[in-house]
Amino acid sequence: MKAEERRKGIINLLLSSEKPVSGGELASTFGVSRQIVVSDISILKASGYDILSTHSGYVIQKSPLEERVFKLYHTTSQTEDELNTIIDEGGTVVDVFVWHKVYGKLTANLNIYTHHHIKQFIEGVRTGKSSELMNITGGYHYHTVRANKKEILDRIFNKLNEKGYIAQGD
Repeated sequence: MKAEERRKGIINLLLSSEKPVSGGELASTFGVSRQIVVSDISILKASGYDILSTHSGYVIQKSPLEERVFKLYHTTSQTEDELNTIIDEGGTVVDVFVWHKVYGKLTANLNIYTHHHIKQFIEGVRTGKSSELMNITGGYHYHTVRANKKEILDRIFNKLNEKGYIAQGD
């Protein structure tokens, strides 16, 4: 894993965590030493991320990343292409959620930001470990997507729309 990819992973992990994440946990997750994690945190802070070091671990206060929710509709066979489109344009798929008529909002954290993550997700679905959340709403679902700039989110929207994945209407 390259340093830039690892730092993106650290940000995604900190943003999705409800509690502080220790340096040891980050080191273990990304297969590096705690010294590398400390260096990565310093670089991220210098890049504008408001990361606090607490006695329990690292906490991110505010992210300079842009975030947008996309309402999508497609078939299961198009999921891999949808995810690749988002990643290829520079986005991170934070989560997936659906609005169920009985249960309300059902959300699953994804934090997909590499092609390796996409392969793992698709393999899990194809092997029957689980099925996609969108299946309970006939293919309609939402993704929260993060990116460095609003322009990247605009580009992601346009690519998804070109491919017919953006759901029309409410």
